[in-house]
Amino acid sequence: MTTTSTPATNITWHNSSVTAQARAKQKQQTPVVLWFTGLSGSGKSTIANAVEHQLLAAGVHSYLLDGDNIRHGLNQDLGFSAADREENIRRIGEVANLFVDAGVIVLTAFISPFRADREKVRARIGEAAFIEVFVDTPLAVCEARDPKGLYKKARAGDIPDFTGIDSAYEPPNAPEIHLHTDQADIETCAQQVVSYLDTHGFTRAPQGAN
Repeated sequence: MTTTSTPATNITWHNSSVTAQARAKQKQQTPVVLWFTGLSGSGKSTIANAVEHQLLAAGVHSYLLDGDNIRHGLNQDLGFSAADREENIRRIGEVANLFVDAGVIVLTAFISPFRADREKVRARIGEAAFIEVFVDTPLAVCEARDPKGLYKKARAGDIPDFTGIDSAYEPPNAPEIHLHTDQADIETCAQQVVSYLDTHGFTRAPQGAN
């Protein structure tokens, strides 16, 4: 569970002499956050992993932040209450923002069920560096897959507040990328994401970087 503390006031922001633009130029790419959102079992992590493989093969610097992995370390103190889910996404947004500053294309695979939380991250990172990827898979399909057995436990009442069962999932209103894993295979979905990055210039250095 989260704990309440008083924010520190005796701190000052340190500006590095190495700029975000210089880091992007070094990597010859434009950093961005690919924010994968969707129900458990929709294919977020699998597609994000496939995208990262394609980017690596193309010489693009990227890093994948996965929801379960983050909860094993950075966010291991958080549960699944509404407040903890909000804090979970806030922290990930801050980490993703650091990756953008480092010049990296960062992929995040989190259910992130609430629009307001996703929009806060978008506002923190900036519109130009945030791409919402909606992995749109029907609940029935996700539940039939149930790769971790979570839906079965949720239906049995063993997992309270499970997204899609007794906790709401709010789909994006206008995602930059819209994927349908019940209609296309993983590699096709991954290529759709990589093609978007290529078309919009993210796999090249930003214009005017010096």
